[in-house]
Amino acid sequence: IQLQASGRGLVQARGFLRFSCAPSHRDFNTYAAGWFRQAPGKERDFVAGISRSGRKIFYAESVKGRFTVSRDIPKNQVYLQMDLLKPEDSAVYFCAADADKRYDELSNREYEYEYWGQGTQVTVSS
Repeated sequence: IQLQASGRGLVQARGFLRFSCAPSHRDFNTYAAGWFRQAPGKERDFVAGISRSGRKIFYAESVKGRFTVSRDIPKNQVYLQMDLLKPEDSAVYFCAADADKRYDELSNREYEYEYWGQGTQVTVSS
């Protein structure tokens, strides 16, 4: 599948952004979904994930309380709401899909996600 993430990527500190992710030509609800980010010179890190059912959700410690991941099953989309953004949140953000999970399973491991979006730059100015 191909994943497409949408959303603007330039914001001031303490601002907010919202990304959506949807696959082309597939039912996204058969995949667990995750969001990852990669800052320059760093590895790609897990940000948030949501199971197929929407009942299991994980967050990286650095974004807990500020970011919210959700999915709209009828609309076949997954969202990442990012509030109280900090300059250290600046990175390229990726949505990803994991086809090998049961309904309430979820992983924060990058290698378990088979499909990736193209990445969207987020820049948070101080």
